[in-house]
Amino acid sequence: MSPLAPQPIACKRLFILYRVQEEQPPNTLIGSLASDQGLPDSGHLYKLEVGAPYLRVDGKTGDIFTTEIPIDRETLRDCRSLAKGKPCYLEFEVSVTDLIQNQSPRLIEGRIEVQDINDNTPQFPSSVLTISVPENTIMGALFSIPLATDRDSDRNGVADYALTAGPDAATLFGLQVADDRGGKLPQLIVLGNLDRELKDSYDLTIKAVDGGNPQRYSSALLRVVVTDANDNSPKFERSTYEAEVSENSPVGHSVLQVKANDSDMGPNGEIEYTLHQAVDPVPKLLRIDRSTGIIYVKGSLDREEISSLSFYVVARDKGPQPKSSKTFVTIEVTDQNDNAPAVEIRGIGLVTHSEGVANISEDMPVGTAVALVQVSDKDEGENAVVTCVVAGDVPFQLRPASDSSSDNKRKYFLQTTTPLDYERIRDYRVEIVAVDSGNPALSSTNSLKVQVTDVNDNSPIFSPTVFEVDFAEENQPGEKVLDVIASDADSGTNAELLYNIAADSSIKGLFEIDPNTGEVRARSPLDREHKERYEFRVTAADKGSPVHKGTATVVIKVLDRNDNDPKFMLSGYSFSVLENMPPLSPVGMVTVLDVDKGENAHVHLSVEPDGGKFVVQNGTGTILSSISFDREKESSYTFRLKAVDEGEPPRSSYVGVTINVLDENDNDPVVTKPSNSSFRRLSPLASPDSHVEVVEAEDLDSGPNAELVFSITGGNPYQLFRISPSSGEITLAKEMTRKHGGLHRLVVRVSDRGKPARHAIALVHIYVNETISNVSLVEALVGHSLYTPLDRDIAGDPNNGFAAQRSNILFGSLAGVAGVVMLILVVVFIRHRIQRETKSGYQAGKKETKDLYAPKQAPKNAKGKRGRKGKPQKSPKPLGEDEKVSLQKSLKFNLDGVNDSPRIHLPLTYSPGSPDIGRHYRSNSPLPSIQLQAQSPSASQKHQAVQDLPAANTFVGTGGDDNSTGSDQYSDYSYKTSQLKYSNKQVKSF
Repeated sequence: MSPLAPQPIACKRLFILYRVQEEQPPNTLIGSLASDQGLPDSGHLYKLEVGAPYLRVDGKTGDIFTTEIPIDRETLRDCRSLAKGKPCYLEFEVSVTDLIQNQSPRLIEGRIEVQDINDNTPQFPSSVLTISVPENTIMGALFSIPLATDRDSDRNGVADYALTAGPDAATLFGLQVADDRGGKLPQLIVLGNLDRELKDSYDLTIKAVDGGNPQRYSSALLRVVVTDANDNSPKFERSTYEAEVSENSPVGHSVLQVKANDSDMGPNGEIEYTLHQAVDPVPKLLRIDRSTGIIYVKGSLDREEISSLSFYVVARDKGPQPKSSKTFVTIEVTDQNDNAPAVEIRGIGLVTHSEGVANISEDMPVGTAVALVQVSDKDEGENAVVTCVVAGDVPFQLRPASDSSSDNKRKYFLQTTTPLDYERIRDYRVEIVAVDSGNPALSSTNSLKVQVTDVNDNSPIFSPTVFEVDFAEENQPGEKVLDVIASDADSGTNAELLYNIAADSSIKGLFEIDPNTGEVRARSPLDREHKERYEFRVTAADKGSPVHKGTATVVIKVLDRNDNDPKFMLSGYSFSVLENMPPLSPVGMVTVLDVDKGENAHVHLSVEPDGGKFVVQNGTGTILSSISFDREKESSYTFRLKAVDEGEPPRSSYVGVTINVLDENDNDPVVTKPSNSSFRRLSPLASPDSHVEVVEAEDLDSGPNAELVFSITGGNPYQLFRISPSSGEITLAKEMTRKHGGLHRLVVRVSDRGKPARHAIALVHIYVNETISNVSLVEALVGHSLYTPLDRDIAGDPNNGFAAQRSNILFGSLAGVAGVVMLILVVVFIRHRIQRETKSGYQAGKKETKDLYAPKQAPKNAKGKRGRKGKPQKSPKPLGEDEKVSLQKSLKFNLDGVNDSPRIHLPLTYSPGSPDIGRHYRSNSPLPSIQLQAQSPSASQKHQAVQDLPAANTFVGTGGDDNSTGSDQYSDYSYKTSQLKYSNKQVKSF
């Protein structure tokens, strides 16, 4: 078991016993511990731990004496309620410390039997005592007389009674004194016949005498009242009653019932019960029901205050001359575990306690007693068996103090288990827990604060042990250099220090130290050129006994004055950095040196002029960008760096810095020619290698990022066309056949050589036909192409031959006549619809496109960047669902062969060679002309013109050139109609 673990301790019982009579004068010798214990006459310290204020002990001899306060047996707390015949004891404890061996104290426990002297007089309960005697009482009858009490012990208590009577009563009454339970019981004897008519009362004198020497006595008037005849006296069923009652029983609890019987009839047979000769505390604790004889608890019963109650109960009838009898009752108060153990902590030996604090020196050996702990329990039996432990992890334990402990009172030494160290822990809170063996168990705690006192067992310590300081040369005499501070873990004078510089010839006369504060001063100016470093030792000594010392080393580095400029490693710096780097990216690093020391060598860098574009990190010399570079805006920056040291006054220097911005592929190629909505006619008779078109594009980047590569990625299923990767020229790859006639849409990809590469898409429309006699038809085909997904090929019409086109001119003209008629009806319908849609929030003429159908494209001959850097022109909005459906209905897509061929066929009711109906009827229409508000599109709208073009049968004005851009020739407003169907009759009438 660990020495720190709590341990229950038990011990045997043994006492030293002395005897002394009470009321002895001061300084009466009671006993000598040294001689009685066989201890030497010197070398020991005796200290009274328990017994004050009645006792004192001589510290050198161990003799025990009385004090100015007399020992009164009748007032001692432990002797007040003693049963008869029980001795009275005054307990004492004396600690004995061996001053020579320096051992832990030894505890001597003892008792002093306080012997009684006759210092108290017997007392009757009243100065007048009354007894009722019936007139028909027979001679020899006995009647109890109230008892007298004496506070002295049995021998000095009441020893006898005497009765004095007048001449008229001497022949009628006598006294009998009986021994009853160790005491004297006075009884009145009837000696003659009584006649109430002659005399109804007699006055006698009763005297109580104690057994002391000399005797003490007192008297009382005994009045005998003669009552009418009453034949029978009550008789108790038992002569004595015994019962037990638990302490702490509630008020009103029934203890027992006494019962008496009377053979008379009427009031002479009715009985009342009363307590007789019951002295305190019986009347305060018990009461009796006068009718039933049941004894009840009246007050709080505490076994620890009184353990037994003895008294008489008198039964008296209600006749005119009442008769009575009595019985003796004994009630034992049984114990309940209602008292928690009491833990008392006192000083012991040389260790004194004050207000719950004990002081012990840190150099005391292990096992030194710090306190005397007494644990007691007022209960009895198992309820008083107490176990005591030290709680918590503290270096203390309990050890039995003597072999004279009982179960309900035990004494322990609280002693150390490990060495104490003031510098580590200066005080402890020791908590002692006591638990009894009752059910349920009760416990209590008490605590003691143990303060460890210091001894001079530590040397001064410098922290750090080496003091280094920089000190500028050319100082003033007496100028402070540094403070050297030492600490001592001790306290008081043991921690008061004196400083000194150890003898050293190398610093003689240069430095001095304040002995109390440790301040080191320079006595004369220092010269760095003479010596740059000084080293010496200092000592700190405490004022304890014996003296302890500590040492430290002082290193003084002499600093130079600020006489050098900061110097850059290069005369100029040039760095290159990629554009688009995030802000605060490193651009480059510069190195600057200052050959001075200390603050004079601390250099601060700054940018001049500070345009907010660059910052420089002090400490590393790293130049950081505050912005993200754009080479296309600015390709180089030039500024100066300034280096300033922290000397006084400061010194500075400059260096030039150039930042070159390297290109990054952050711009897409921009196609400037041709427009996505333009087309070029190509004769079907053109020979291979014929020039078809040139795709022109530009890229704002530089180097490989601006080198462009052209390729055809779609719309060339017959491999009719090829493109030069470098120039963008499109040429005919092979001869064409009849199935190649019609509109071809080439998807051209323009890519740069950057990593990763960026690209743009251009649409090149080629209309293969001998002539273009119906521009509206071709423009409608181009417009439809802009709404056709790029993954679908538009590559001519295999069902449309060149000869068929010529023969259909006539039929197309006839169809145009019918179209004019239908146009009038359609215009009326569309106006009505526009009005409805305008009310519902729809704006006529607005079209939208999707990027899937037409790629974004810059204006022709575009210069510079497209608007803001990297932002293409705004794409046209895609068509709404209603517009797409209408467009598909108008064009009548032939999707039957989609799976067989990647091409889209656009069969119209008139041939490509038919006349341009829109142009033909612009001025010859018999109807009032429709005023189309021409609105020239903006730059972005121009490129959407063909994309915004609705499906077939939308009439707009156009030019007749073979090579049309199809942009500026359209109005922003257009009208959609269902596709016209021409019958043979209509053709003939045309």
